[in-house]
Amino acid sequence: MTLSDLSIRRPVLAAVASLFIIVFGVAALMRLPVRELPNVDSTVITVTTSYTGASPSIVDTDITEVVESAVSGIAGVKTISSESRRGNSQTTIEFDAGYDIDSAANDVRSAVGRIRAKLPEDADEPQVVKSDSDADPVMRLAVTSDRMTAAEITDYVERFVLDRLSTLPGVASINVYGARRFAVRIWIDRAALAARNLTVADIETALRRNNVELPAGDIESTDRQMTVRLDSRLSTIDEFSRLVIDRVAGYPIRLGDVATVVAGVEDDSTVVRSNGRQALGLAVLRQSQANTLAISNAVRAEIEKMKPGMPAGMQIEVGSDDALFVAASIREVAIALGLSIVLVVVVILVFLMSARATLVPAITIPVSLIGCFPLIYALGFSINVLTLLALLLAIGIVVDDAIVVLENIQRRYDRGESRLVAASRGSRQVTFAVLATSLTLIAVFVPLSFLEGQVGRLFIEFGFVMASAVAISTFVALSACPALASKILAKHPPRKDEGEESLGRVARVYKSALGVALGMPLVVILVSAAIAAGSYVVFQTLPRELTPSEDRGVVFIPVTAPQGATLAYTDTEAKTVEGFAAPLKEKGDVDTIFSFTGWGNRPYRSFVVLRMASWEDRDIDHRAVVRELAPKMGQLTGARGFPVTPAGLGLRGSSTPLRVVIGGPDFDSIKEWSAILLARAEENPGLENVEIDYEESQPQLSLSDRPRPRRRPRHRHPDDRLDPARPCSPRAGDQLHRSRPPTWSPPGPLPRTGARPPMSAASSCAPTAAKTLVP
Repeated sequence: MTLSDLSIRRPVLAAVASLFIIVFGVAALMRLPVRELPNVDSTVITVTTSYTGASPSIVDTDITEVVESAVSGIAGVKTISSESRRGNSQTTIEFDAGYDIDSAANDVRSAVGRIRAKLPEDADEPQVVKSDSDADPVMRLAVTSDRMTAAEITDYVERFVLDRLSTLPGVASINVYGARRFAVRIWIDRAALAARNLTVADIETALRRNNVELPAGDIESTDRQMTVRLDSRLSTIDEFSRLVIDRVAGYPIRLGDVATVVAGVEDDSTVVRSNGRQALGLAVLRQSQANTLAISNAVRAEIEKMKPGMPAGMQIEVGSDDALFVAASIREVAIALGLSIVLVVVVILVFLMSARATLVPAITIPVSLIGCFPLIYALGFSINVLTLLALLLAIGIVVDDAIVVLENIQRRYDRGESRLVAASRGSRQVTFAVLATSLTLIAVFVPLSFLEGQVGRLFIEFGFVMASAVAISTFVALSACPALASKILAKHPPRKDEGEESLGRVARVYKSALGVALGMPLVVILVSAAIAAGSYVVFQTLPRELTPSEDRGVVFIPVTAPQGATLAYTDTEAKTVEGFAAPLKEKGDVDTIFSFTGWGNRPYRSFVVLRMASWEDRDIDHRAVVRELAPKMGQLTGARGFPVTPAGLGLRGSSTPLRVVIGGPDFDSIKEWSAILLARAEENPGLENVEIDYEESQPQLSLSDRPRPRRRPRHRHPDDRLDPARPCSPRAGDQLHRSRPPTWSPPGPLPRTGARPPMSAASSCAPTAAKTLVP
């Protein structure tokens, strides 16, 4: 007994089986996460260490190399990349696919903890984050206020906002830009300090010694016990000014005598603006395997909860949000899914010319699609663009089996068999054909799930979902379809030729065209070959790219000023870029202009984000914005900038879609090779804004104030004496560093012995301290 015979004899069992699939599918759908793309993120851990004031070479040798050595022995590490900047070390560790991110973070923390004592004492504690800190944030927030200063905004955000946002599920960290923390600034008078024979180290020691709060113990009596608190911290500007640094001849030297103490901010090396207003920027970084849509919803919900308790005049605006594009993409695919189902049903109705017969395959479609959700949930997949695309393509495939079964049943029914007999014989007749077709399709789609690489992993969920949809449609076609056909087909079968008459014109046209083609096979072959050759020629001229350009509702404009440029200089150039984008905001095409100046601890870098209006509220797309702004960037003479759009398929590098890593034995070789590659890349018309991240154009002031050691006197021949009549020139092998032209001042009568005359302080033959200024 076949499955179709069992279903015809037990129609209730077939109905229950289909309902069982629907119930479990809906239950799984309610629990599935929603993402833009499948989870193809690698397990990435970033270790960031700050070493204020240190040069890149010092950071590389003292911090980066130590951290790399520590984490290189961790199991599962795939790649280790690092970047050493002025005052900052960043090491990114990528683990093998499927490695648990929590285990990876714990292993990295343990490895870094073991080498903490090897790092410089002045270096900050290494920060281990479960994300790629170079990755683009999923959200950018701007905190503004028309009543509070930047320092007051920073204080409020750090007290009441950061902790609430950083603890949300899926959030790796919250980066703060443009922070203005309260601090006491001490401007030292060098002349006054030198006049009292003091140094900056004396001031630092005095501050550390006096601005401290130590435990003072307890006081206990017979009946009472009290805790003693020693309030010894400096809390006002006056207290700092009256701080005694040292005593000279019994008189106290106070800090106010050698410096000016004022209230200020700790750091002002970053400037953030939102629509021209000074703001505090918050960048939300997601964990490597977190849900972007869930993070956005959670952040927005938390902001709404905080609004009633926020100070008057304070606002938290969304500068950019990747979840908007994700939600719009999924919504569009869902709409296309619904339209596809309607069109398939209409086509079936047109050709079958029976509403009852159309109902049979129409029921197969939702059962087959909903039945995929339990498998998606069991395998840990999500609802995303590619899984919905698989369901969209599966609509035309899952209905094929049902149409084959129904058409054969309808054919036998039209020939006079009863509904029960036609359903049984017709379904049994095509059972193996349906199974063969389904197994062939499964064999085609399952290998897609075993592709390797970041792009290949995108299709893991796609292949399994397609295969599961085909398998479930086969089951429904051999169970529910025969049972329904035996019950709902028309009681009075139509005439044998009724269907043929309705489509007779189409059949006659096709028959005539087929006869002509069979009559001249050579012409058909030549035409086919010509079309194939022409297609090949056209294919060679088509542009090639991995993904099409997507309108994600955001445009980025990285701005780079010359190295050595100050924050104020770069911010002026960023304001010029904002002025270029202002007309777009006035027209309503751009909703928010968000700029970061000094990002990445580099005052010569700025980053302008244009969040475009909603897709239905504007008439232009992202390409039009880029075309309008690109010519204006040529007017930016003091810096370099170019508008770019994020890459598709979630690929890293919105502003740099192509990256090349050059390795070598030393930096000199790498610098030479990279210069050659840069020259060749600039000749390529398909590449724009080519740059090298190894930069040596930073102005530098080098000071060397260490006296060189004297050479040991060499034994000379007694006659080898210094002649006062000739200039003092060193013999071969003697190298003396001079700071002025050589002159000779004889110290007096020369002795008659072979000893060399003593050198006076004015003699240029004496080695002097060499000072070098390198611009």
